[in-house]
Amino acid sequence: MSDVRSSSNASGYWLLRSGAVLSSVEVMDGFFKRSVGLLGRKSYDGAMLFPHTRAVHTLGMKMGIDVAFLDRNLFVISITTMYPWRIGLPRLRGRYVLEAETGAFERWHLAVGDALELRETR
Repeated sequence: MSDVRSSSNASGYWLLRSGAVLSSVEVMDGFFKRSVGLLGRKSYDGAMLFPHTRAVHTLGMKMGIDVAFLDRNLFVISITTMYPWRIGLPRLRGRYVLEAETGAFERWHLAVGDALELRETR
């Protein structure tokens, strides 16, 4: 697994599965980034990865999101879709949360058990 750090550009990383790029991904590692996330957006192209996260809420959100809970090695352990104004249950084995606009995971054919990887865009 790549070391997960923010980069200076907007996306920072590519999200890969078996060497194939699924999406650009922004690592939400600072307090402000983690607090805001997808709040206030009506759409989002790409994905957001939240380190050290086991639970998700969509309080105040304007759109539904696909949510994948990942273990410390970026293996997908659970997938769900959450609509605005919901609170999700924590995943005890989870270490990361991957969020994308509703429908993205279906387009990517993301499934429980998939091994994901991050690669810097530069």
